[in-house]
Amino acid sequence: MLAEGVEPSAVTDEIAEVARDVFGHAALRPGQRDAIEAVLAGRDAMVLLPTGAGKSACYQVPAVVAARRGRGVTLVISPLIALMNDQVQALRGRGIPAAALHSQLDDEERRAALGALVRGELELVYVSPERAVLDGWQRLLGRARVALLAIDEAHCVSAWGHDFRPEYLRLAEVRRALPGVPAIALTATATPRVVAEMAEALGLHEPVVVRGAIHRPNLAFDVLCLSSEAARLEATIRVLDAVGLRARIGSGHGIVYCATRKKTEAVAAALKSAGFAAGHYHAGRTALARERAQHAFTLGRMRVLVATSAFGMGVDYPDVRAIVHFQSPGSLEAYYQEAGRAGRDGLPARCVLLFGRGDLAIQRKIADAGRRTDEALAAVERYATSATCRQRQLHAHFTGTDDTDDVPACGRCDACVDPAAVAELAEEPVVELAADQLQLILDAVGALHRPVGKGSLVKALRGSRAKAVAAHGLLHLPQHGALAGVSEESLAAGVEQLIRARRLVRRGRKYPTVALPGEPRRRAPADDPARAQPQLPFAPRRGSDRARRKIARAPRTSTITLELDTYRKQTARRLRWKAYMVLQRAAIAEIDRRRPRSHDELAAIPGIGPAKLARFGDDILAIVQRHV
Repeated sequence: MLAEGVEPSAVTDEIAEVARDVFGHAALRPGQRDAIEAVLAGRDAMVLLPTGAGKSACYQVPAVVAARRGRGVTLVISPLIALMNDQVQALRGRGIPAAALHSQLDDEERRAALGALVRGELELVYVSPERAVLDGWQRLLGRARVALLAIDEAHCVSAWGHDFRPEYLRLAEVRRALPGVPAIALTATATPRVVAEMAEALGLHEPVVVRGAIHRPNLAFDVLCLSSEAARLEATIRVLDAVGLRARIGSGHGIVYCATRKKTEAVAAALKSAGFAAGHYHAGRTALARERAQHAFTLGRMRVLVATSAFGMGVDYPDVRAIVHFQSPGSLEAYYQEAGRAGRDGLPARCVLLFGRGDLAIQRKIADAGRRTDEALAAVERYATSATCRQRQLHAHFTGTDDTDDVPACGRCDACVDPAAVAELAEEPVVELAADQLQLILDAVGALHRPVGKGSLVKALRGSRAKAVAAHGLLHLPQHGALAGVSEESLAAGVEQLIRARRLVRRGRKYPTVALPGEPRRRAPADDPARAQPQLPFAPRRGSDRARRKIARAPRTSTITLELDTYRKQTARRLRWKAYMVLQRAAIAEIDRRRPRSHDELAAIPGIGPAKLARFGDDILAIVQRHV
């Protein structure tokens, strides 16, 4: 991590103490330290850190330090009410007096927050950019003592950014209303052009620039060049299945981004039909419907959320295991911002972009046509069709340099694993099948002794001898390999065409299969080699036995961990918090390992600050005591 314009120095004891005891950070990252020291020294700062890299600590830690020194409150400009509420809840959970002022407060709540601000009782106050530029608000600030101005999602100031908000252009007025107060601007995604525009528009004076690495080693970025709806849906299901999101109970979430509201609803319906606990989210739904969808997603009742970019800034889930872009976004900035919401807990996650050149036409209709749109979409197309490491491409885009010699190839993306296949897929269109080819598919389905999944059928028609194909007895299908020269995407599109024409039907929800309409499922005859195979569609019995033995050998989750996890979820539900605000998973694991017996021992665990110790300490110790 690189900080420009500040001399390195040791972290003061006070900063380290606040970071450790209040926020549970065992140590600050180098970039965080530089930003915190800069603003406490009265300098402006600009922080460019990827999603999940700890931007909020860069203004929350100095806010608490400044308040302890008697300097006053930190004013945070934030673009979303949901983001403000989440931040304030988390701060209050740590014992930090904070408030948010927005349109959803009633008169009594608003008066209480304003009174606390004027009386100097708050350490952080969150407001929207629209409220921040009001004359009345700026007069009110004259009655309060302000220590720091923090501008979150600062890329919104730039017309070259992907979330442009014209109100941000007036935030320089707030700077002028707070002479001598340092400002810190923060964002996850900004090209050099956007960085320059941010500094100028916000009136930052020789800011210390903290620039984090774009590289996210736990994320695997892949691109699949697919044009047909059927192929995209099948690819999406494969990705979600691979991270275990079809099961209705389990850990982890998945987000599928679509370009339009109509597509969002269609994809969510298709995933539901395939057996996923899925819902949809877009700006066209009522506020109540959006809130219910997000709440169900937060609680895990809905494990996959299909959304437009409206489910954007402020999305904070640590365990998103997969993000699929069903259609290409309008810019690489938007893509990286959305894909970066995966794997915030540091564990492996997949980010898959389904790309077709028709997507670019959709984005041109959505956006105002012009040079910015064309340049942004050209960057997306270069990213999708290049066989260069995906993380290296993102580094080059956001740093404005083609020199990536110092950036290691990730070794996990599709371009690293099989660059030749990437180049081939980028040029391979979906071809409409001829009538005799469609008839051959029908003949193959008619020759089956029991229905099989579309993917297995397509692989058999192309001549695959994979285990899944053999497990279903498809190596003996008369049509095996008869369409070896046709791409999987084209064959999948052909099967979907036959289903739409009602010449084939799809059966089953959890494991959908294809069959001839009206044809009953038949048992395999005695001489059918498939008879000896199991009826489960996903693996041979031998593999299933191995899987069962592997599961039996796997370490079991501790009863303390299970009970603490249940406690944090129930407590979060009662307090209307997110679960991690009560206890983070890392803290639970450490409690299980150390088995604390007293408040002092519990206080020594990272993530258990004084506020959490006072509020939850007795409950946690009681849970531990029951199991030791």
